[in-house]
Amino acid sequence: MFMPYELVLFKNIDDPRVKEIDRYIELGGYRAAEKVVKELTPKEVIETTKATGLRGRGGAGFPAGLKWSFVPKDTGKPVYLCCNADESEPGTCKDRVLMERDPHQLIEGIVIAAYAVACHLAFIYIRGEFSLGYRVLDRALDEARARGFLGRKIFGSSFDFDIILHSGAGAYICGEETGLIESLEGKRGHPRQKPPFPAVQGLYGCPTVVNNVETLANLPHIFNRGVEWFKSIGSNEKNTGPKLYCVSGNVNRPAVIERELGVPLMELIDMCGGIRNGNRLKGVIPGGSSVPILRPEECEVRMDFESLAAKGTLLGSCGMMVIDETACMVRLALRTARFYAEETCGQCTQCREGTWWMEQVLHRIEHAHGKMQDLQMILDMCSNMKGVTICVLSDACAMPIEAMIHKYREEFEYHITEKRCMFPAPAKA
Repeated sequence: MFMPYELVLFKNIDDPRVKEIDRYIELGGYRAAEKVVKELTPKEVIETTKATGLRGRGGAGFPAGLKWSFVPKDTGKPVYLCCNADESEPGTCKDRVLMERDPHQLIEGIVIAAYAVACHLAFIYIRGEFSLGYRVLDRALDEARARGFLGRKIFGSSFDFDIILHSGAGAYICGEETGLIESLEGKRGHPRQKPPFPAVQGLYGCPTVVNNVETLANLPHIFNRGVEWFKSIGSNEKNTGPKLYCVSGNVNRPAVIERELGVPLMELIDMCGGIRNGNRLKGVIPGGSSVPILRPEECEVRMDFESLAAKGTLLGSCGMMVIDETACMVRLALRTARFYAEETCGQCTQCREGTWWMEQVLHRIEHAHGKMQDLQMILDMCSNMKGVTICVLSDACAMPIEAMIHKYREEFEYHITEKRCMFPAPAKA
């Protein structure tokens, strides 16, 4: 039996009419934004958000209210807010569901965050492939403007605010906040050196806050229901609030599931009907393709930031990929390296050359031309690719592959010595 849980972010997700502003208002929508804009000061909004312990849901887990507090005051420059809707991490699809099914929840959250940092113009940077999400959001923004919730003197207050919807072109690297900012400025999505950080010098050289879709969607609920309510959800005081988990791979019913931050990992697998075809569990990648894999004996763990860090992996974007006993780790490592080799922006030598070289060596092993010394060479590559580049794409390639070799080394050695795979190739569709 699963512990009782009251849906928050997904409460109205199955209501087809909630995409329409009338229905959203009927269900209590925009009350929190109106209250914030009319009754609270920006400082009070920031302090309330800090008190909840809300951590960024995009991957890094940095406290949202603390990030807002870094925005300098009285610089004479405009402040911008960028909603990062460029959901590119393999295995992750939670933000897409929120945008397509409940767009006004996101828009209301953006209004609250913008008011907190004195931002009068925000951008939603949406992944290029999300054509449905773009259309749904575009219509919702028009509805909000028509009601006076965006534009001049929103909600009858003195606060002017609007949102621009901008579509990317399907580049993984634009999910990195400074790569996103560069793309918004009309340039290649090349991440920037930090410092200066976006809070000080971001979009158009102005103070900028970048928040994830799911992070922003939490805000209306916080200001409707309060700090203590939010803190009552979660595994501990450092991991509070509701969380969306994307469970895919070798499970019977892949799904995006809402539960408390810190739900047991194995409980999520059970909620998806268990392992496909009754097979045994071989491993779980808990936070999207860029994080280290867990072996079955490591999977009795809570899905929160600190618990997973203690196991040597990351919560990341909660793109949880379940792998059963029929999967080949060499094949998975090759596909991972190929993805990052294709998505690197090419700025940093270690990333540009390392991802490409890693793919070549793994391809050699997969196709029966590997040598035993190749394994140490890959591990040396991983060591030299971590912590030395402008952004973490190089690390995102190195960390999962390093873990696969350490934890499933026998499969890599079998490919090299036997010149074949332990497992049959997957059937082609």
